[in-house]
Amino acid sequence: MTELQPTTQPHPAEGRRSQIFQQLRLEKVTRSFGGTIALSGLDLTIQSGEFIALLGPSGCGKSTALNCVAGLLPLTDGSIWLDQQRIDLMPPERRGFGMVFQNYALFPHLTVRRNVGFGLVMRRMSKKEVRRRVDAALDLVQLKAFGDQLPGRLSGGQQQRVAIARAIVVEPSVILMDEPLSNLDAKLRLEMRTEIKRIHRDLQRTTIYVTHDQDEALSLADRIVVLNEGRTLQIGSPEELYTRPANLQVARFMGYRNILELDLERVEQQRVFLAGPDFRLEGIACAELAGRRAFAAIRPDDFLVTINEAGSRPTGARNSILGQAEIVEYCGRDYLVDIATSSGLLLHARTQRRVEPGARVHLEVPEERVLAFSAA
Repeated sequence: MTELQPTTQPHPAEGRRSQIFQQLRLEKVTRSFGGTIALSGLDLTIQSGEFIALLGPSGCGKSTALNCVAGLLPLTDGSIWLDQQRIDLMPPERRGFGMVFQNYALFPHLTVRRNVGFGLVMRRMSKKEVRRRVDAALDLVQLKAFGDQLPGRLSGGQQQRVAIARAIVVEPSVILMDEPLSNLDAKLRLEMRTEIKRIHRDLQRTTIYVTHDQDEALSLADRIVVLNEGRTLQIGSPEELYTRPANLQVARFMGYRNILELDLERVEQQRVFLAGPDFRLEGIACAELAGRRAFAAIRPDDFLVTINEAGSRPTGARNSILGQAEIVEYCGRDYLVDIATSSGLLLHARTQRRVEPGARVHLEVPEERVLAFSAA
């Protein structure tokens, strides 16, 4: 396979091309639309070769941040640096970045090969160099056999591969991806996720990836930036965000569906003791707790579910909750069960045990899987 290599010297006809760098720094990056702040003071230092995911709901500022890096939106405040060179004042074509859009943005009348090579032709490269790079890019995305096809004859996943090939063929220093998998079905999303991971591994190019899907962010990224309403909530590794979210908003993004407001009985260093209307929990304090109330966050898959026909709590069990199964969803390898306690509190649990609606169940959860946050 012909390899795509990092380029250190610009081609005279190309202007500024991809270069080896150490850091891409976003300093207090802010973008407003009229009186509305879409992105507020984003500080982020990205190391060369790192895969960064921008995660959050629609309208949180993640695509705005990506477009600011790409140069498609000017900054209202702040700056962007590639090592010691400020780039936010440069036009997009001089930054040397590659962009993969959500809707593919392919030319329907051009073949796959001509779509991929379009940017190189616009840079007035020689036909030989265009052919070499296009061959390498198509080989990397495993579409060399489809080079003479029109995009309309390809599947959604194949069209997305063409879009990725078009972005990487210019040998960018940074690859920007704006929710590239959101238009694909579940099976294709999983396949393309693996392909994006493989391509990133093979090219080792810095990648900034926008998504609202926590599973995508967890599986792909070296670090995740969680945004909401334009503000940065937390930056950390997938493991850090998964096990120790900084606040309740991050916890919700990371799959903590059970958010329970309970009485705060006492705190002993990091251990916290909480009381509900018909159960007590011991957990871990994730922030300074004060007052008489606190929130407990628990993942559905952290509950141990057993059938309890006797309807009594096992002697000596800790973090023990009794309830009745209300709604049971079959998910293939396991079940998602909605469980109501005697006080009417609704809990969500995931289990491989078959549970029938109406069954009396017993829930247990390890202390380290109960995260406590301030109710302030």
